[in-house]
Amino acid sequence: MKRLGLLVVLYACGGVPQNTDTLGDSIRGYNDGVRWGRYTLAASKVPVKERAAFIAEMDERAENIKITDYDIVDVNGKTEREAKVRIKIAWYDDREGTVHETHAMQTWERQGKVWFMVEEVRVRGKEMPGLPEPTEPIKKQEPAQESRR
Repeated sequence: MKRLGLLVVLYACGGVPQNTDTLGDSIRGYNDGVRWGRYTLAASKVPVKERAAFIAEMDERAENIKITDYDIVDVNGKTEREAKVRIKIAWYDDREGTVHETHAMQTWERQGKVWFMVEEVRVRGKEMPGLPEPTEPIKKQEPAQESRR
């Protein structure tokens, strides 16, 4: 009975991981962590095998790149197991001082009860150090052709 009481106390105080984040909680937790330099928190939303490399890469990028803001633009293709999330990031390079805007597409997968960010690529805006380019070229929309009569 004593053990049960201890487990109830630990659970109530947050001592036992609950892993009940929704997709929205996971997206905000990851992007807030990246924005504020809390890379261990952000890494908890990345698959376990990639966490050490993720933290090292983020620490290196943070030497010059500062994120000032991000917005969740859109959540597309959400199924029970996958979602595509477009993020708008405002950032600057300390060496230059100009604020840039970059759009990224994040792919999120649900593994068990937990959502993980498994891929992130730039889809629009200024190229951002540490943000991979897509493997396929970004399709640019051509201006509409005026018909000639």
